[in-house]
Amino acid sequence: MTTHLYENALFLEHKVPEGHPERPDRLRALNLALEHPNFAPLKRIEASRGSAELVLLAHTEEHLRSIARAIPEDDISQIEADTYASPSSFEAALTGIGGAVAAVDAVFTGEADNAFVAARPPGHHAEKNKAMGFCFFNTIAIAARHAQKAHGVERVAIVDWDVHHGNGTQDIFWNDPSVLFCSTHQMPLYPGTGAKEETGARNNIVNAPLSPNSGSEHFRDAFRSRVLVALDNFRPDLVLISAGFDAHYRDPLAQINLVAEDFDWATGRLMEAAGKSAGNRVVSMLEGGYDLQGLAESAALHISRLMRG
Repeated sequence: MTTHLYENALFLEHKVPEGHPERPDRLRALNLALEHPNFAPLKRIEASRGSAELVLLAHTEEHLRSIARAIPEDDISQIEADTYASPSSFEAALTGIGGAVAAVDAVFTGEADNAFVAARPPGHHAEKNKAMGFCFFNTIAIAARHAQKAHGVERVAIVDWDVHHGNGTQDIFWNDPSVLFCSTHQMPLYPGTGAKEETGARNNIVNAPLSPNSGSEHFRDAFRSRVLVALDNFRPDLVLISAGFDAHYRDPLAQINLVAEDFDWATGRLMEAAGKSAGNRVVSMLEGGYDLQGLAESAALHISRLMRG
């Protein structure tokens, strides 16, 4: 397996207030884990800036303009309840989009079998016309639309295992039968969406909510019975992963008790699904994960599984 990892020092320049969970140290912790010799074969690539036009694949022009207007010249500004911007935040967000699009291109040109995009800010809470939950633009939605536009992909599956429901991704693809969105997440929890009954206008949304204090067994059961069954039926041409690691038992923002090996297991199952219909094409993007140890261990096992195949 050839695995690409897209990164950029600019992602560390997206600054947030002291004590905010979505902080630059998250990527520093991951980078420390990637110093292990096992990751020597990993092809690490500097992500390039994505264009503003790419944002419009999933968002309105007004949303793009409103984010651009909210970027401060210095210090840190508040965009909404818990979402902040610093002078480099807009460029960091566009560079995350650039990395995601390059990852999609790489798996379709055969340069890579799969890829991981180690970017911040995250994206899955950003709705068509709204920034929220630490997210400006919905990077994974943009990547899905790019795959369809640039590579003629007919069916894209997005699997989101972040502990918070990917309301933004659900919002963007609610009416689109060409995109399957599957999510495991804690409920009740921010942002309050993600009930089983939310199935999309075309039955293309599959939510598998987990009760607080659920552990590995509940997660794996939900993954097998809802997510993997939906993937088998949908037969995607590309599998995208919203890889949040905040369902880890150490994470401070939720009450799901997964261990790092659960993310390894889930990665393996999604790679098997991609092997059936998508030519092994998997692109994973970092979302949440706010305990540095839990994030580093989980993301390292996730990337290691991508590399092993």
